[in-house]
Amino acid sequence: MTRRAFIAGNWKMNLDRRGALRLVAALAEGLAGDERCDVAVCPPFVYIDEVARALAGSKIRVGGQNLCDQPEGAFTGEISARMLRDVGAELAIVGHSERRHLFGESDELVRSKLRAALDEGLDAILCVGETLDERTAGQTESVIARQLTRGLEGVSDAELERVTIAYEPVWAIGTGQNATPAEASEAHAYLRGVLSGLYDDSSAERVRIQYGGSVKPSNAAELLGAREVDGALVGGASLEPDSFLQIVRSR
Repeated sequence: MTRRAFIAGNWKMNLDRRGALRLVAALAEGLAGDERCDVAVCPPFVYIDEVARALAGSKIRVGGQNLCDQPEGAFTGEISARMLRDVGAELAIVGHSERRHLFGESDELVRSKLRAALDEGLDAILCVGETLDERTAGQTESVIARQLTRGLEGVSDAELERVTIAYEPVWAIGTGQNATPAEASEAHAYLRGVLSGLYDDSSAERVRIQYGGSVKPSNAAELLGAREVDGALVGGASLEPDSFLQIVRSR
């Protein structure tokens, strides 16, 4: 089975309102009629509504960079899955390395957030990845297997269709370093094997596994052409339309 690439742009805490709208206008124009892969953008919460409106009628999906695991209540500063849906989001990123390592999110919280997203009808990008210390200690496989297994606890075979996995080695995010295509492919193949054990071979084969970690125009074609790499979760390179479009078109 051929899995269509899924290229998502994570804007993190960047751009202002005008810049966000300028960016998506350029992306919508640049990707009009392009059927080669699926594309999504994940702006900061405050811009999701306007970005979703600006992209109405295009094939570019809009997602949240995070969400609360609770549906409602006294959780000051949090954004629920229902709120994301209400302003036009169709998906959410959960377990991004910056959420895990800067904000202390545990595997259990990531699982709860994934559950909240799926229950509200959002698709999800579940991020997994090891730190440099863990990689040096030979713990890459044990770390990403744990994160994947705990993150997917309670997710049914049918729900798995709505989950994309993003392998983002922490040591490669924002550092200018990245895994080689062979390293990325090896990690993705291992993750697919874990999925086969949790579900079955057929279900595992249908899951798209993205690579995230300093993906840019200069390395995108090589990374996306690697065996088992089904797409990319792009950070800084998604903030400029020309660079993001080059990545999308490199598939």
